[in-house]
Amino acid sequence: MRLEGKRIMITAAGQGMGRASALACTAEGARVFATDLDAALLEGLAEHGIETVQLDVTDPQAILEAAEWAGPLDGLFNVAGMVHHGTILELSDDDWARSMTLNVTSMVRLTRACLPAMLERAAETGTASILNMASMASSVKGFVNRTAYGATKAAVIGLTKGIAADFVTRGLRCNALCPGTVDTPSLRGRIAAASDPVQAEKDFIARQPMGRLATVEDITPMVVYLLSDESRFVTGQAMLVDGGVTI
Repeated sequence: MRLEGKRIMITAAGQGMGRASALACTAEGARVFATDLDAALLEGLAEHGIETVQLDVTDPQAILEAAEWAGPLDGLFNVAGMVHHGTILELSDDDWARSMTLNVTSMVRLTRACLPAMLERAAETGTASILNMASMASSVKGFVNRTAYGATKAAVIGLTKGIAADFVTRGLRCNALCPGTVDTPSLRGRIAAASDPVQAEKDFIARQPMGRLATVEDITPMVVYLLSDESRFVTGQAMLVDGGVTI
């Protein structure tokens, strides 16, 4: 199994990509530490041997406690985030601050808390991996009504490259995952909130050249790869899994 013996922490693991990644990593032999703001969403993961704890990634003290709870890690997958809908004219200061705090600052804080022990693990094993959830909607490509989201995910890519450059000589790798439109509870919530949900779903599908939304199973193989030793020569990359949107 590709993650045998690895200790991996995943945020926002209660549903969607986070949960699917936790299950995929466990299936590949990892010891997974799963967190989510909503503790109820973590139910059922323990049946798969996954250790869980409630975590508000916007709480600096809670982040320190979660890092101590998980202990030394071989892998960290920063998934937690939010999507603000609207142009810059519909972007309040509070919306901007919340988007930056959840999508970027939380990653900075959790990575900073976990990194010293990860570097020690890397010194012992030769490699450790941080994976940050970015998006094709970022510095890669602009999308309508995604100004705040695209800006924060562009920042995630920049953060990723900076971490990768700082620690490339110490066995620590850092990459960003840039998915296309994935069929998750989060997406379904945005579709349901649209004035015309049927048309909204059609619009999301229409921007995918393959003619369908991605499933979580389309994305998790890349997650496993980037957290495994198979990607030990890959760092500082924004890995697109977008069904051809950015061809």
